[in-house]
Amino acid sequence: MKTPEQVVEDIGRRLARTWASTIVSTDDPAWPHAFPIGQPTASELASGYASTFDDVTRWRTWSASHNVPLTSRTRRIHGTDQQLPTHAHVPDIDIAAQLSAGGWPERIRRGRHRAAVLQQRYPHAAQSPRILTAVEPLSDLDFDLLCRAADWFATNQAHGLTPRQVPIEGLHAKWLNSRQALVAALAAVDDLGLLPRHPPRLHFTYLDPDHRAAGRRLHDCATVGDQVSLAYQPRVVVISENKDTAIHFPAVADGIAVEGMGRGGATAAAFEWIRNAPRVFYWGDMDADGLEILDGFRAAGILAESLFMDPGTYDTWERFGTNLDPGGRPLEARAPRPVPHLTSAESELYHQLTSPAWPRHRRIEQERIPLATAAQEVLARVQRD
Repeated sequence: MKTPEQVVEDIGRRLARTWASTIVSTDDPAWPHAFPIGQPTASELASGYASTFDDVTRWRTWSASHNVPLTSRTRRIHGTDQQLPTHAHVPDIDIAAQLSAGGWPERIRRGRHRAAVLQQRYPHAAQSPRILTAVEPLSDLDFDLLCRAADWFATNQAHGLTPRQVPIEGLHAKWLNSRQALVAALAAVDDLGLLPRHPPRLHFTYLDPDHRAAGRRLHDCATVGDQVSLAYQPRVVVISENKDTAIHFPAVADGIAVEGMGRGGATAAAFEWIRNAPRVFYWGDMDADGLEILDGFRAAGILAESLFMDPGTYDTWERFGTNLDPGGRPLEARAPRPVPHLTSAESELYHQLTSPAWPRHRRIEQERIPLATAAQEVLARVQRD
């Protein structure tokens, strides 16, 4: 037999799945709903009725105090008929919200209000649970901005404009970029007509000592799809997720240090001089994110060797480890993602760092390893081969 707390969790899960469809549809079958409590077996009743009696008493007390009726069935126990609850009946979404954690009564109130606004202003979209779900987490200010943006795009042409140039008070490019599909749905247009985002670019630093000694340009950038004339074709490329690390990497003959681009290596893979460099190294943090990024670079076609991203290196530098992310939040165990492009050693470290059983630090920042040590490792590998 479940406890009331366990059934409340069941109620919360059903509420999270069905709240939007319940609000926008009058014939949604989600509520009322009978949640099964579970039944003890005959042998359990025979051997432990005192415990079952306590459970039944608890359920009846909870039912009376929460306005949730119970359905019961008759069970024969020690020669007498007893009524045991089988289901808790939640009559409607409001009772479900009151029972559930997470501020659900206010969320339902806000959802109904916004559904009414959508029905009045955008009836073509008002019956969509997906749209109601999308607008629910917006602040009142952002919801108002969404409606004003939808009204503008419904009556104006934005062809040739960037998101930054749309003349709507309070709107900025990042806000619109993340909500273009939602704005288009409310405005009843297939496309907002905005100019596409500018192609990605990468920044890099020349490391060759002769080039630097000649007083030539140290820092450069390249845009995907654009022609770029490098000062020289690199034989060694070092990709570093830390900007300062890339900018200040020590001299390497015919080397270029590339500032990392976060997850996904498609930007780097768009440049032939990176793809075809004889030696490409990737240096990220020793944490789950860093190893996932390394896997993503290789998946995109950048056959990079890792620097300091294996269990042996972890053991050497763990004294500088941390259990906090860059924002100061605790790093927790998490389900590992598929990382088929990692080596066996890299994969071993990745699964250690994500495991709930891992008792040690979950992150060693690359900045804790001296740049001179990194340069020596790069040069040693290049010379060795």
